Amino acid sequence: MPTPQRRAAARRRVLKSGAIEFGSEAIPCTVRSLSAEGAGIEVNSPLWFPDRFVLAVDGERHECRVVWKKERRVGLVFD
Repeated sequence: MPTPQRRAAARRRVLKSGAIEFGSEAIPCTVRSLSAEGAGIEVNSPLWFPDRFVLAVDGERHECRVVWKKERRVGLVFD
């Protein structure tokens, strides 16, 4: 039996370059899924970053917060 979706909006799979921005820092990331409500990203380096930051992708900037982490994958919801 399939696991029920807990997302408010369906995410579409993508493969885009993005950046985690906070303070004067920017950490590159790969955006793996995207919707109007949030995103799934992958971080290639094990660097620390805060639970709230700006996700920059496709010339847009989204205030967001982390809702889950698993290894290098991170789930975000947009504020």
